Amino acid sequence: MQITPAKVADIPALCELLHLLFSQEADFTPDDDAQRRGLTRIINSPDIGLIIVARQDGQVVGMVSLLYTISTALGERVALLEDMVVISKVRRTGVGSKLLQQAIKLARLNGCKRITLLTDAANKSAQRFYQRHGFDYSAMIPLRLSLSE
Repeated sequence: MQITPAKVADIPALCELLHLLFSQEADFTPDDDAQRRGLTRIINSPDIGLIIVARQDGQVVGMVSLLYTISTALGERVALLEDMVVISKVRRTGVGSKLLQQAIKLARLNGCKRITLLTDAANKSAQRFYQRHGFDYSAMIPLRLSLSE
């Protein structure tokens, strides 16, 4: 297995992964055009963030993205961990752990002092996975305002 930065040529495979992820999440629905636009912007703009992929036998089997911002509380760069997904046939084989460990390493190398992520409240297995990798619950709760339409 190889873990590498995503390339524009990976976008069709990444859209498939996001379709899988957004089909499972309560707040999102798959939209290939929107996903393609977002993926392209991130891959072409390293200052926005990065996407890394896991490849097995040349096939993309997982992905995770990091988006950068500045925390005024820390006065430093921080990352939002987004879109962590691994195809079902390689789950529980260490692919997700390797992807997450690489994302954490790259966040540190890019000067990030914290990583924040959101997961569905009902997805207890994802919460346990992140906790095994050092993530903990925050006293903060997410609120969202949609500005579209």
